[in-house]
Amino acid sequence: MENAGYKEDPNDEYELRKRPINGDADRNSDNGGVVIENTVNLKKTVGLISGTSFIVGTVIGSGIFISPKGVLSETGSVGLSLIVWGVGGILSLLGSLSYAELGCIIRKSGGEYAYIGAAMGRVLAFLFAWTKIIVLTPSSVAIITLTFAQYFITFFPYCGIPAVPLKIIAATTIVTLTIINCYDTRAGASVQVFFTAAKLIALVIIVIGGLVKLGQGHTATMKTGFDGTVGSASGVALAFYDALWAYDGWNNLNYITEELKNPYVNLPRANIIGVLLVTVLYVLANISYLVVLGTDGLLGSDAVAVTWGEQVLGSAGIIMPIFVLCSTFGAANGSLFAGVRTLYSAARDEQFPEILSYVNCRRYTPIPCLIFTATLSLLMLIPGDIGQLIDFFSFAAWLFYALAIVSLFILRWKMKDAHRPIKVFLLLPVIFLVCSIYLVIAPIIQDPRIEFLYAAIFMVGGLVFYIPLVHFQLMTGRFDTVTRFLQKLMEVAPSPYVPDFD
Repeated sequence: MENAGYKEDPNDEYELRKRPINGDADRNSDNGGVVIENTVNLKKTVGLISGTSFIVGTVIGSGIFISPKGVLSETGSVGLSLIVWGVGGILSLLGSLSYAELGCIIRKSGGEYAYIGAAMGRVLAFLFAWTKIIVLTPSSVAIITLTFAQYFITFFPYCGIPAVPLKIIAATTIVTLTIINCYDTRAGASVQVFFTAAKLIALVIIVIGGLVKLGQGHTATMKTGFDGTVGSASGVALAFYDALWAYDGWNNLNYITEELKNPYVNLPRANIIGVLLVTVLYVLANISYLVVLGTDGLLGSDAVAVTWGEQVLGSAGIIMPIFVLCSTFGAANGSLFAGVRTLYSAARDEQFPEILSYVNCRRYTPIPCLIFTATLSLLMLIPGDIGQLIDFFSFAAWLFYALAIVSLFILRWKMKDAHRPIKVFLLLPVIFLVCSIYLVIAPIIQDPRIEFLYAAIFMVGGLVFYIPLVHFQLMTGRFDTVTRFLQKLMEVAPSPYVPDFD
């Protein structure tokens, strides 16, 4: 096989792939029952700094600028709202540590898809990929770009917020990000680093402003403590939904494991540094919001950072919506960059159309799955209700986070002798698992909503497609003509298969 040009190193950017025989044409090949195909790999372009920027830049997006209102409303008090923000960060850290262990064992891109597949089989992995690809990633991109549009439109003297211009701006943002990520993987990473710096500057300004106000004696709001705290478990769970939406993205580096340089070192370090930095900034930023605006001012503002800037910075407050635009743009880029890797990995495993796993031969970017995901994100803009999208996203996401942690326990049993550069203390993933289950069950029991039912039906409904199309492969070979046409049009080639573990 070496003489045929096959390379065993899966890290090469361009290589030849061998696959088992499939059909009479393959059996008549001269390669001993193995077909040789030209394949293209994604580049390893993400190091420690860019990986940390990727986490911070994805996590700090729209959430910190829209979720403080929801958290305070659901908890009812200053004290409990700050606890929710702090615990949300700790919970994200526990999750990131657990995912660091998983990512060092299963070195495939795709995050939960790869881990659930290795531990529980292809069916559950498909259901995650189905939900992630069709709903979670597109809705996340749609939510963030809608927030970007809301802040962008504040520069224009409209009466209210007109829906059509809002959606046009969001759609333009999605198309722009898709072009950037199709052009070059490094371009997407560079965008992430640049906009991460911008959003960190914005949060540092907010934190410093709040500390100055505290030093000037503005402590009345903070002294209210736990006055007005709600006693509802479902209310607290919904508050965590809002806060954890702001933390969402703590696991995104695991979706691009195959593009990480030295993943054994950079994955756990970037996860820990990124989540800790975000947690500290979030808690201090919320203290600043409360000190400056008070509870009534915070609850009455739809653009918290803009209102804060007007009161603290005066005429210079115009910089705050600019920084928020940078923040949401960078977060949307990170969400798109990472989210498509699940589709890429699942298509490579023949769980979705093969063309979606192809990589451009010139730019080494997964153009087909980027275009597919961007199209779904544009469709998500049609309803455009951010609140309902967040509820749907949070419920489904935390269900699969729980399954990923269960996969960690299973893989510790199935792969006892596997090399583990990091092995977290067992109690940490157990705590994360219990919290995940609580966040899934508590709101359903105490405050049932139709969104939860829709989510459950949709996830299980993926079996309608899995059984005939994946298990029985009824459509295999039916679209070869279309695949060849798209392959020539986009100049893409297959990617080499990466096993679940070695």
